[in-house]
Amino acid sequence: MMTNSMIMNIKIWFVNLIMLFAMIHGRAINSEFRVKAVSLGGWLVTEGWMKPSLFDAIPNKDFLDGTGLQFKSVTTGKYLCAESGGGTILVANRTTASSWETFRLWRINEETFRFRVFNKQFVGLDEINVVAITNSSTESETFYIVKKNDTSTLVRIKASNGYYLQAKSEELVTVDVSEVRGWEDNDPTVFQLTIAARLQGDFQLTNGYGPIKAAQVMKEHWSTFIVEDDFKFIASNGLNAVRIPVGWWIASDPTPPWPYVGGSLHSLDNAFSWAQKYGLKIIIDLHAAPGSQNGFQHSSTRDGSQEWGKSDENIQQTVDVISLLTARYAKSPSLYAIELLNEPLSPGVTLERLTKYYKAGYDAVRKHSTAAYVVMSNRLGPSEHRELFPLANSFTRPVIDVHYYSIFDDLFENMTAQQNIDFIYNNRSSDLNFITASNGPLIFVGEWVSDWRVKNATKEDFQRFGKAQIDVFGRATFGWAYWAFKNANQHWSLEWMINNGYIKL
Repeated sequence: MMTNSMIMNIKIWFVNLIMLFAMIHGRAINSEFRVKAVSLGGWLVTEGWMKPSLFDAIPNKDFLDGTGLQFKSVTTGKYLCAESGGGTILVANRTTASSWETFRLWRINEETFRFRVFNKQFVGLDEINVVAITNSSTESETFYIVKKNDTSTLVRIKASNGYYLQAKSEELVTVDVSEVRGWEDNDPTVFQLTIAARLQGDFQLTNGYGPIKAAQVMKEHWSTFIVEDDFKFIASNGLNAVRIPVGWWIASDPTPPWPYVGGSLHSLDNAFSWAQKYGLKIIIDLHAAPGSQNGFQHSSTRDGSQEWGKSDENIQQTVDVISLLTARYAKSPSLYAIELLNEPLSPGVTLERLTKYYKAGYDAVRKHSTAAYVVMSNRLGPSEHRELFPLANSFTRPVIDVHYYSIFDDLFENMTAQQNIDFIYNNRSSDLNFITASNGPLIFVGEWVSDWRVKNATKEDFQRFGKAQIDVFGRATFGWAYWAFKNANQHWSLEWMINNGYIKL
């Protein structure tokens, strides 16, 4: 006959066995702890809206890489356009401006630019005719944008041969004027300029300043934006981890490829030292992959293009970054997870190519660490919420990262504070439950923010909204991370939210 003590020992043994199995296979029981983290966004990967002052002193900062320009002829009254989006001539016959009428800048220096059109060809010259037919930037024409003055929207476009572009008619755009006078509305060389889009990421920042000044600016930023006291603050306010976004060029430090500058790897070293001192875990997040995995400024795209993953060489380059970072920090007690890629965008990133990369990235992590969790971000855009499950279930210690924001979708445009809070408790809870399975990977709400579109919301409204998200996202089996620790927008800054009583952890 079994005694109560024997029965209790068997129960304990059985529970320990289940937890060991869960730890080995990375399933929905996390035997260590659930992450309560904050992303250090804007530090090692920069964004202009997170620290706009970084961009203030760039010469001619209105014309950074990727800036979308639209030119309306004062004589035809129509917009300059790459016919068919590119691959043929330029015309000046469009009454409204959208994608084909938008030219993306490639900045050579503060005065000289290349123009890229919708289909990714570059603007050049065919004798005196203006065309967009070449896919090579180095074979394309360079242009100068000549302003009437600093406050006017009137400009001329001058080619490097000294001739000005003119709209002779709606269907004929040439470069054959060498001398111009005045800014009259009957002058076909004059255009009204509209800035349709801006990008403010690492590429724009470093190429905008140039290598010498950029090195000075970035060194000051890395040494002051996040410091040791921030890690102390994070650890003393109920958080147990930091998610650190990094760019692919960090792996080439201290001499990364143009236009980036060295120094970010030293800052990451500091982060690991501070995390160990204050008992914090670190999730390294590859936020910007070579070629850009989503075309957003935070992935360091040059002009909004999305080129990542289109070749085996590009994927291998990204795997090499993961391998180097894991090898460098594998022995640190603070390394908790490696996130292989942030926010790949569908359909530009196909599931086939992403799976190929995630498999290789997982192997690269496991080559150096058996303990680190491997985090795989779900695709943004059209995708199936569980599409990574078959792959993840073949891994040890896998995590799926999902991002939940209540601010970007038009769905939230006219919702009240209470409706937003109810949406978290009902819809987001349902979303989380759908991707959480006892035999599936751990789930990480890797980005969320306590901001919304509600006008005139009270402090109490914000407090209830933050609490709702912590309640729901706290059930994620791996944990959550707030975006971000510091931000120019107060409600996106967890530091400000905590200090001002908007969020309690």
